[in-house]
Amino acid sequence: MPHNPFRDARYLISAHRLDQLPADTGAEIAFAGRSNAGKSSALNAICEQQGLARTSKTPGRTQQIVVFPLDDAHRLIDLPGYGYAKVPESLRAHWRSVIDTYLRTRASLRGIVLVMDARHPLKDFDRTMLDFTGATGRRCLCLLTKADKLSRGEGARVLEGVRRELAANWPGAEARLISALDGKGVDDARAVLAGWLFSEPA
Repeated sequence: MPHNPFRDARYLISAHRLDQLPADTGAEIAFAGRSNAGKSSALNAICEQQGLARTSKTPGRTQQIVVFPLDDAHRLIDLPGYGYAKVPESLRAHWRSVIDTYLRTRASLRGIVLVMDARHPLKDFDRTMLDFTGATGRRCLCLLTKADKLSRGEGARVLEGVRRELAANWPGAEARLISALDGKGVDDARAVLAGWLFSEPA
């Protein structure tokens, strides 16, 4: 079995401000998504580490920018979940500003993984993120999570619908079905992300 480079991911820091992040060198991929979309579970599945990113029955546990280095030059970034986190509006405004600045200015950012619940794709936040990736030329992989909760036919219909809308409105983005529970689509998603991180000089 080939080595999965994402298995080398480890926790480094939870940053509240951009100046707390590692130096803007090398290559990194950011994970974004609504608080109940299964972002932490998807990240754990890709890294084959059950407890790397925190998962919780209470959505919105990721309240800071969490950094997971793979080695000295490659990182995964877990952005704060959006949606159901019970935080003051002042903190929400702070995170909107921080994330916007991060996504616009981070030179080492190779692409964005936008995590969506396959049963409820393309909500307002998802569309906002896709507008951003389209406007800035950032690569975007939409992971439609919890695919195990859909029948094969339902999953195929959802994926086709999302891909059709992406092609019409955000042609640079692509979509995959994924299930952290049964492993569906995980290898495929991992291969895409490895290509982003390692196919170009960091």
